[in-house]
Amino acid sequence: MKVVLAFSGASGQIYGLKILEILRNLNVEVHTIVSDAAKLTMEVEGIEFSDIEKLSFRIYSNEDIGACLSSGSFCHNGMIIAPCSIKTASSIAYGITDTLISRAADVTLKERRPLVLLIRETPLHTNHLRTLLRLSEVGAIVMPPVPAFYIKPKSLEDIVEYTACRAISLLGVDVEHYVWNDKNKDKN
Repeated sequence: MKVVLAFSGASGQIYGLKILEILRNLNVEVHTIVSDAAKLTMEVEGIEFSDIEKLSFRIYSNEDIGACLSSGSFCHNGMIIAPCSIKTASSIAYGITDTLISRAADVTLKERRPLVLLIRETPLHTNHLRTLLRLSEVGAIVMPPVPAFYIKPKSLEDIVEYTACRAISLLGVDVEHYVWNDKNKDKN
């Protein structure tokens, strides 16, 4: 399997890192795009960019609009943007493909591959909601990383891992044996 993973500048870089870790553990080839704003947010949130580099099959600059990911001929099983800023979501919703993230997402939709967006914004105003509706109408999966408390999480790590597994599963990747509940049945 081959997956495209993008980090935009929103808060919640831990989600992208956890998705990358899980995909790497599942032997999925991950092509990663990191925006400059994401790098700044990573610093603030204590995420090491070097960890992203180590876990990725290949890293792309968001400015590299001519990268292979910007073409429909680059076959992959889907794309996740985690976290996804409203700016990035808006660019995708309205077809503004001036960055590699928005171009790769546009191509993912054009080729009818799954596109999962972990939207990190709250509260939402009317234009945000219209943007999210438009994304859903064109085929994107809008998935705000809302905690699931029915899993009885014991830590922030549990919440992040569950959300990451849920996002990955939307690409058709089997995470059944990875889901944290299975690893922690003794704790519940």
